Amino acid sequence: MICARLAQAGISSVSKRNTGADDPRLGAGGCREVYVEEELVSRALELLAAPEFSDEELAELSEQAGREAGGPP
Repeated sequence: MICARLAQAGISSVSKRNTGADDPRLGAGGCREVYVEEELVSRALELLAAPEFSDEELAELSEQAGREAGGPP
């Protein structure tokens, strides 16, 4: 998800499994390291520090998902 978010902003990145997290129970969801070009690090960190959605947008998305699932409006 992090690499996809960076790609949407035009920042190339590479994700590699953290060698210290070789617990097979974690599967693909284990610890990962994300690499970007050195000159893009501050821009990438700034992008990732900002919430992807506002609280209002999250509330609307939650309500919409509930309606689509047949829950109460």
